[in-house]
Amino acid sequence: MNSTKDAIRTIPNVINFIGVILILYVLKPLIMPLLLAAIFGVMIFPVQKFFERKLKFNRLFATICSIVIVFSLTIALIFIIASQLQIFMDNGDSYINKITEVYTKLMAVLVESFNINTRTLSFSDDMNLGELLRGNFDKVFTFIFESGTLFTDLVLIPIYLFFFLYYRRFLRNFAYRLFNKQSKSFVNMIIKRIYNIQQSYLLGLTKVIIIVGILNSIGLLILGIENALFFGFFAAILLVIPYVGVLIGSLLPALVALATKDSYWYAFGVIAVFGIIQFIEGYFITPKVTGSNVSINSFVAIVALIAFAMLWGISGMVVALPVTASLKIIFDNSPKYSAYGFLIGEPEDQFLRSKARARLKNWKFRRKLNSRN
Repeated sequence: MNSTKDAIRTIPNVINFIGVILILYVLKPLIMPLLLAAIFGVMIFPVQKFFERKLKFNRLFATICSIVIVFSLTIALIFIIASQLQIFMDNGDSYINKITEVYTKLMAVLVESFNINTRTLSFSDDMNLGELLRGNFDKVFTFIFESGTLFTDLVLIPIYLFFFLYYRRFLRNFAYRLFNKQSKSFVNMIIKRIYNIQQSYLLGLTKVIIIVGILNSIGLLILGIENALFFGFFAAILLVIPYVGVLIGSLLPALVALATKDSYWYAFGVIAVFGIIQFIEGYFITPKVTGSNVSINSFVAIVALIAFAMLWGISGMVVALPVTASLKIIFDNSPKYSAYGFLIGEPEDQFLRSKARARLKNWKFRRKLNSRN
């Protein structure tokens, strides 16, 4: 009877949860620019603080100067990436011809070596791989370029960012009124912790991008790949899309290697180099650089990436980890949801140790005790 009542009580919670997910999905055009503007605000705030405190600018002028400087650098970076990708696409015909030649030879080897019917491989003289690639070349690189951007709307994000910075004291007072049952010091502590964890994430990500970009470029230079510096740092910038970005970033230099080198092994070498560097980044560079500031366990990080990707696409994957880290702070400081904060965080050593050693020690002790008796 009690279990039936408990089940009935959970129905409204499930309905509310589904309703929230639906609202988040429908309001993506509104929410994503706000989230990205908030992340940019954390990145820009130290610049604004310098203008206000060191140069004694008023808040309005300091806000405008900060946004202009940071967005000028961002637009310059986008322009460099776009121009380099355009050069790559201008050479697309020669790359396509070479890749078509490689494909034809590979199919011929498979047919001769394994006596496979060409129809099984969907390969025939009527099939024109070059035309197929040309028809989708622009679409592929448009997708790759869009995947590497940090914002979805060049108009809305600067507007939202301006008001986040200019109205920051006003918005803080709104938080005091919204959580009026909590003390101002408690609300300030939560805001400061969220700000610090976002800043640590962004600073750590920037350092990781620089380190990985250098390693990628060195690896591509050793293999003799064209535009090694650009491809190395382009793939590193795509680390803003965890786990998936490196796969996207490795495609371009692998295609260049396939199209410009005499041996196919260069393309495999590019993929191998990026895979090794990704392994080093995931297990050594990122843990050492970011430390435990963004304490999200790997399982929750993967689930969050998949969930945010399903909800908001590529841009959702970009904000997945910062948003999840902020939610952990809120959950940790809410007794009702502290269990979820515990689930999101890194497990302590005591939860990862095997009990086999303790059981073996206990068994040896009992055996020794029985032998004495």
